[in-house]
Amino acid sequence: MAADAPAAVIKADPAKGEATATSVCAACHSVDGSRGSPANPIIQGQHPQYLTKQLIEFKSGKRNNPIMKGFASALSEDDMKNVSAFYATKMAKPGAAKDKDLVALGQKIYRGGIPDRSIPACSGCHSPSGGGIPAQYPRLAGQHADYSAAQLIAFRDGIRQNSPQMTAIAAKLNDREIKALAEYTAGLQ
Repeated sequence: MAADAPAAVIKADPAKGEATATSVCAACHSVDGSRGSPANPIIQGQHPQYLTKQLIEFKSGKRNNPIMKGFASALSEDDMKNVSAFYATKMAKPGAAKDKDLVALGQKIYRGGIPDRSIPACSGCHSPSGGGIPAQYPRLAGQHADYSAAQLIAFRDGIRQNSPQMTAIAAKLNDREIKALAEYTAGLQ
């Protein structure tokens, strides 16, 4: 094979991914990636390319989380693709907002942004339904509000640095706006 020949594309295998998910991921994310602890993301129905990217970034240290780095470091890239393909086959279950008072503010920001502070609408990247854009932006619909808020705070505070776009946007959000967005996206379906 010539040095400049493209590498063989390996098709993801959800069955192999299920075996890995059961033995490695289930303790924190549940076997099907559904509604486990609010501190952990719901990965059920997430875009497989996005999940693979996050696992690669945990393994490399680009996304800093000591627990996830340990688990991701034990996985090959094929394992990551297989696990991601498995979770993507699961139907995401509907979520619900806990703090209905913040939902209106969250909806306003999500759909229209905050123009006078140059904060774009979340729906532009994460879609009006919160379904995200495969390979680029994650599904947010139904995600645990606690997890979403923690991620926005991590972006804002410079702790999570694997998305320059989100770091710039979150830097402009205050605590109430973050909580409102998290509540709103938790109820998106």
